[in-house]
Amino acid sequence: MNIQQFQYILAVAEHKHFEIAAEKCCITQSTLSTMISKFEDEIGFKIFDRKKKPVQLTNEGKIILEQLTIIVNNIDQLKELTNEVKGEVTGSLTLSVIPTIAPFLLPLFLQNFATKFPNLKIKVREETTSEIVRKLKSRELDIGILSVPLNDKEIIEIKLYDEPFLFFDAENEMNEPITFKNIKMKNICLMEEGHCMRTQVLQLCDYDENQLGSKLNFEYKAGSIDSLLRFVKANKATTLLPHLATIDFSDNEKMHLGNFISPVPYRTVGLVVHQHFVKKKLLDVLKQDIIEKITTIISQINIEGERLDPIS
Repeated sequence: MNIQQFQYILAVAEHKHFEIAAEKCCITQSTLSTMISKFEDEIGFKIFDRKKKPVQLTNEGKIILEQLTIIVNNIDQLKELTNEVKGEVTGSLTLSVIPTIAPFLLPLFLQNFATKFPNLKIKVREETTSEIVRKLKSRELDIGILSVPLNDKEIIEIKLYDEPFLFFDAENEMNEPITFKNIKMKNICLMEEGHCMRTQVLQLCDYDENQLGSKLNFEYKAGSIDSLLRFVKANKATTLLPHLATIDFSDNEKMHLGNFISPVPYRTVGLVVHQHFVKKKLLDVLKQDIIEKITTIISQINIEGERLDPIS
C-alpha cells in the first residue's frame, strides 16, 4: 500500500469516473486503474463496482474509503506541521461558519486574515453545527465557528465572545425592556429545523415544537436571518435575534428592538477544531484577528447583571 493508491481511490470516489479521476491525478487511466486493482488484490475485496455507471463504491469500499480519507488528511496535516515548524504557511485552510454567525462576523475579519497568508488557499462555507462537527471528526474540515459548548471530547473549543439575544417586534415599538413572560409564542417566527438558533430560542423560552403557533393561517420557517427578518416585517410578527445581526439596523428598525431584563439570554461563540489539529499558528492568528475586530462591538454589548446559562 502507498499514499498514491489512497489518493487515486479518493479521486475515483469523488468523481465516480476513472477517466476523470486519472486526469485530475495527472496520470493515465490505465495506470490509475492498475494501481487501484493492486490495492484491491492486496486487501482481498473490491472497492469499486466497475459495472455500474457512474462507478459506485461497494459496501466494503465505503468502509475503506472512510479510513483512507482520515489517513490522507493526517498525512496532509503532517506536511502542514512541517511547514509550520519551518515558518512557512502554505497549502489550504477550510473554515465553516454557521449561517446565523457567518454574514455578520466574516466581513469583520476574513479579508484582513487572508492578506496575512498570501500563499494559503482559504475555503469558507456556511454549514450547520451538526455538519461542522461531522466534518471536523472526519478531518474534512480544519476550523469551525459556531455556538459553544459542544461538550464533545474529540473537539477542542476556543471561546471568542458572548453575544446576547434581542427581541424584535415588527408591529410595536419597544419602549421598555422585555421579559420572557411578555413574549407571545403564538406570534413568534423562527429558523427552520437544523439551525441551532431555532433550538436556542425554544430552550430560552422553555417551549417545545408542539407549543408553537401562529396568528397566520400558514407556517413559515426561515433558512437565514435575512429571510426571517423580511418575513417578520412583512407579517408584523416577532422573533429573537443575536446582537451582531442588528448592528446595521436603521434607526427605525432599532425602535422595534427590545433588550431583555436580567437574566439576559445569550450564546457563546467560539472556534472549534479536532483534538489533533496541527495548524496552531493559523488558529492563534485567527483567534486574535476575530477578537481584535470585534472588541469594540463586544464592549458595546457587554452582558451585565444576572445571565442565563449560555445556549449552544
